Amino acid sequence: MGGVRGRDLFADGRFRLLFLARTISVLAAAFGPVALAFGVLDLPGAGATTLTIVLTAQTVPQIALMVFGGVVADRISRTRLMLTAELASAAAFFGLAAMFVTRHAPVWGIGLLAAVTGIALALYYPALTGVVPEIVRDEHLQTANGVLRLGVNCARLLGMAAAGGAVALVGAGWALGVNGVGLVVSAALLAALRPTPGTNRGRTSMVSDLREGWREFASRRWLWVIVLQFSFVIAAMQAGFGVLGPVVAKADLGGAPAWSTILVGQGLGTMAGVFVAIRLRPRRPLLVATSMVFAVALPITLLGIGAPVYVVALGAFVTGAAFDVFGVMWETTMQREIPREALSRVAAYDGLGSFMFGPLGLLAAAPLADAVGAHHALLLCAALIALVTVGALAVPEVRNLRAPTRVVDDRAVAPG
Repeated sequence: MGGVRGRDLFADGRFRLLFLARTISVLAAAFGPVALAFGVLDLPGAGATTLTIVLTAQTVPQIALMVFGGVVADRISRTRLMLTAELASAAAFFGLAAMFVTRHAPVWGIGLLAAVTGIALALYYPALTGVVPEIVRDEHLQTANGVLRLGVNCARLLGMAAAGGAVALVGAGWALGVNGVGLVVSAALLAALRPTPGTNRGRTSMVSDLREGWREFASRRWLWVIVLQFSFVIAAMQAGFGVLGPVVAKADLGGAPAWSTILVGQGLGTMAGVFVAIRLRPRRPLLVATSMVFAVALPITLLGIGAPVYVVALGAFVTGAAFDVFGVMWETTMQREIPREALSRVAAYDGLGSFMFGPLGLLAAAPLADAVGAHHALLLCAALIALVTVGALAVPEVRNLRAPTRVVDDRAVAPG
C-alpha cells in the first residue's frame, strides 16, 4: 500500500480503537433497518403507510440537523460527540426493542424513538469526518480512510446477511436489542480513545459558525460542484436502485433472488474498490475520483436494456468498486484541503447537499415508470448520472486539483 501499510496504521492504538468502534457500530446498525421494517409491518393493522411514517420520522431530523451536527462537532471534542451519539442511539434502539418484545408499540412511540436515532446520526457523521485527521498523519489519510471503509464494508455485508436470519429466528425486538448492544460496545471503545480537543469556539454564536462553515464550503468551487453533481447522482441512484431496479428484477429477472445477486455483486465490488483506492496515488485525485462516477450508471444501463442478471451483477460489481474509489479519494481530499476547525461543518454541508434530492428521486420513480416504462426510466437515470458527471469534469478546479507531492511520491513517505 502506497507509503504506509494497514498493519503500520494498526500499530497506532488510537487508530485501532477508532477502526474497531466504527466497524462494530456498522455491524450493529445493519440489524436496525431490517428489524425495524419487519417489526413495524408485523404490527396489527400496519402497512406500507405505517412504515413510511416511521422511516420519515427517522430521516427528516437526520437531514435537517446535519448542519447543526457539523457546528457542534467543530466546537467540542469530536470523539466525545460520537460517543454521546452512539449512547443516545443505543438507548433509542433498546426502547424500540422493548416495545416490540412486549407488543406495546404505538406508532407515535416508534416514530419518536426512530427520530432519536436520526438525530444521533446527524451528530455522529460530521464528527467522524473530522476526527480521522486528528488521529492520522496527513500523508496516511488515504490509507486510513480505505482501511476504515474496508471494515465498514465487511461489517455491512456480514450484518445484512445475519439480520434477516436474526429477525426470523428471535424476532424483530431482540434483533433491535442486538443493534443497541453493538452501539454500546462502540461507545465503550470511543471512551477508551483519548478525547480529541475541541476548537474552543464558545465565544461565537451558532449562526456565526454556520455562516463561516458556509463560506468555507462555497469558496471552493471543486467542492460545491461535486456536491451538486452528487445531489443528482444520488437522486438517480435512489430511483434506479430503490424502485425501478426491483420492479424490473421482479418482472423480467426472477424476482428477489435476482435482485439479491445484483446487490451481492455490488457489495463484493466495494471490497475490491477499497484495495484499489488504498494503492492509487494520482496527482489529480478529483479527476480520477469523479471519472469513477461514470461506472455508477453501468448496472442501471444494463437493467434498462434488459441484460441477463449475471451481466447486471458484474456491472454492479464495477459500480461498487468505483464508488469506493471515489469515496476514499473524496474524503481524503476534503480532510487535506479543509481547515480542521471547519471540517465537520463542511462535511455536514456536503452530506446535506448530496442527499437533498434523494427523496425526490424516490418520489419521481413510479410516475416516470408509468409515463415511459421502467426500462426507459432506468436509461434516463443512467443518462442523468453521465450528464452531470461530464458537467463536473468540465470544471477546471475539479480536473486540476493536485495532491501534495509527498502523497503522490511514495518514496517521500516513510512507512509508519
